Amino acid sequence: MSDYFDELAALLRDRGVPAERVASTIEELAGHVAESGADPEEEFGPVAAFADSLGGVTGDDGTAGDERTASTGESWSWTADIFADERRLNEFGEQGWEVDRVDRRGMFVSHRDPERPQRWEYRRETVWPEGRRAVTERLAPDGWEPCGTWFLYEYFKRPGAASVGPAAEIGSPPPAPGGRLFFSVRFLLILAACVLLAVVSLWAVVGSGGSGDAGAGFAAGVATGAGVGAAAGAAVALWRLTRRDR
Repeated sequence: MSDYFDELAALLRDRGVPAERVASTIEELAGHVAESGADPEEEFGPVAAFADSLGGVTGDDGTAGDERTASTGESWSWTADIFADERRLNEFGEQGWEVDRVDRRGMFVSHRDPERPQRWEYRRETVWPEGRRAVTERLAPDGWEPCGTWFLYEYFKRPGAASVGPAAEIGSPPPAPGGRLFFSVRFLLILAACVLLAVVSLWAVVGSGGSGDAGAGFAAGVATGAGVGAAAGAAVALWRLTRRDR
């Protein structure tokens, strides 16, 4: 594993990639491999070709390859919450976006073929308690291959041609979406509730601090208890929503 990333780092430096970017890229990729347990060459392919795909080739304008593709909309990173991720993946897959991996920030690192874009299909699987290898082997006969890991979730992709044949090719793909964050209403409501509970709990603790008034202490205790109960309710609701979404 170390030899692969050492050679990759050297190839990127030889292609003019800035040292800071080389270091961050290697750290991210090594973390992904350590987490998934995959072999680097099996995961990313031959090291020289992978260095080229990461943008090691520098153009006449002095910019690295992935910077040029990003500016033309052929490379894109984005994220969504667990209530929207699978739907968004398939929505953007219909536009020709192929997910290469999920980085440690939870972003879907994607690209689109500029010459012959095609549709992609996606699905999300919970890998516990079955295990990633078992899930991957179960889905492989239908053409699904892993494209990213996020905690207990494994994301899979397959070309649209697997289900619709030649119709999977896209004649005129739409421009790259303008945003990078796609959060559902349910997620935002739960987030707002958690923030509100945190504020109420903080108010209860601060309000009771240093006060000898028994009534104030009782009120603070009630507020804190209510906050804990509401937090537990929000956790149960989140779990139920997650289960219902799958």
